[in-house]
Amino acid sequence: MSYQVIARKWRPQSFDQLVGQNHISTTLSNALKNGRLPHALLFTGPRGTGKTSSARILAKSLRCPQAQDFRPCNQCPECEEIGQSRSPNVIEIDGASNNGVDAIRELRDTVAYSPSSGKYKVYIIDEVHMLSTSAFNALLKTLEEPPDHVIFIMATTEVHKIPQTILSRCQRFDFRRISTRQITDRLALICKKENLQAEDEALWMIARQGDGSMRDSQSLLDQVITFANGPLTKANVVEILGLTDRSLLLETLSALAERDTARALTCLEKIAQAGYEPHLFAHDLLENIRHLLLIKVSGDQGSEIIELPDSEIRFLKDLGHHMSEEDVHLLFDMALKGANDIPKSTEPRIVLEMALLRMAAAPQVMDIQQLLKGELPKAPMAAQARPQSAQKLELKSEPVKVSGLALPPQEKWYEFVQKIRGLDALFAAKIENLIFLAEKNKLIELSVPPKMGFLKEALNDAASRQKLQTLIDQQWGDGYSFEIKIGQDSQAGTSAKALGQEKEKQKQQDLTAQVAQHPKVQAAASAFKGQIKSIKERT
Repeated sequence: MSYQVIARKWRPQSFDQLVGQNHISTTLSNALKNGRLPHALLFTGPRGTGKTSSARILAKSLRCPQAQDFRPCNQCPECEEIGQSRSPNVIEIDGASNNGVDAIRELRDTVAYSPSSGKYKVYIIDEVHMLSTSAFNALLKTLEEPPDHVIFIMATTEVHKIPQTILSRCQRFDFRRISTRQITDRLALICKKENLQAEDEALWMIARQGDGSMRDSQSLLDQVITFANGPLTKANVVEILGLTDRSLLLETLSALAERDTARALTCLEKIAQAGYEPHLFAHDLLENIRHLLLIKVSGDQGSEIIELPDSEIRFLKDLGHHMSEEDVHLLFDMALKGANDIPKSTEPRIVLEMALLRMAAAPQVMDIQQLLKGELPKAPMAAQARPQSAQKLELKSEPVKVSGLALPPQEKWYEFVQKIRGLDALFAAKIENLIFLAEKNKLIELSVPPKMGFLKEALNDAASRQKLQTLIDQQWGDGYSFEIKIGQDSQAGTSAKALGQEKEKQKQQDLTAQVAQHPKVQAAASAFKGQIKSIKERT
């Protein structure tokens, strides 16, 4: 007897053996038990997920004479004939090779004949999307109103190519990709039944390459068993399938996370010696950074979201404890750019090397909130007891020296100009540049700055002098007069404008000192070795 491949030998024979499609097996079992099975069913989904197997299981459930609660015995001649695709009452049609209208007309003509035995005649049309438009049209009427003894089961991987007129006449069942963990468990069961020793990580790598297809995974297992000619190891799988060694991949990720350039160089040397394809390694690295972020964000739920062996999940959890989410995002962005650049380059290996070295030399991104929480100093006992760190952060500036004048008259003149600004901004702009010299016996002595000679003419006309005198009478009181001197030493006084600038500067200094005393600012300055450059008030 010729050798039977694993994919055929271990094909599911009942709904209980169907892996990863519980929503479909449960629905069909309940439909059989309750007598609500539709006359036309459409099975759609990725390759190798159990569409044709489910069609045969359903056919056996309908036709097996020894079925218990619609569970076929898989031992009677009827079950064996259906399993071997040679039952006269279960007709399997390949839509790819019988896609013409003549084949469908022949099917339509035979539908009316009752089954030679049993109650139902089942038609299984595989790859139904390959039928021509004429063939679909010929099937419409029969599909909508078939005889009571006929059940149509159609299977396809490309449901979007099927006309809506056909879809509306069928009950649709969507098969999903099978999870890597479920495929791994199934492969482990097969190895156990076949008396084969296999490492868990080896089976994980095979299942991952299957990409959700049980048939593809079983075919890869068959291939690896032949190559290994003994126990299945991770090294066997890596060599025969040309995959990336997971340990090297995790070692590279660890070196990048720790920003260890020396280890990254060692990993690059191992990658070159192993002869890995740069674009495949970059893709696997990108996928593992994604796993790292999801595990860090989801915590204990990471093992449910990500399909990885427990050993790799533990490794990524430990690695994520020492990294911030922002740092993982940075590595992902850099790895993504490298993965996109590799296929475009004529030297993909060099691009991979430069991308990994760039990632290893990138600055680590730390979470500022965690950083501040970890280095938060104690608050000072009193505002007068300023910490040394706050003194270092305070901006140093020399105050404006005012000589020969008492401070209150200066302040009074400054307030006077500010009040005028609210009444006549243009006139206030002129007099704010006058130098306030002194106030003696109700005489306000002012001086024109040497570089602003135009103020002499602007303020010496009768209208301007009368206006200024009126404002002085209103703000300073009766009996006050003023005198504008020309050529006086301007260093003996200060203008309202200069005094305002001095006040603003002092205000900024006080604000800087106040901010510098804040515990979080002190912690940030200590952590980043920085200084306060500027402060802006929020409006």
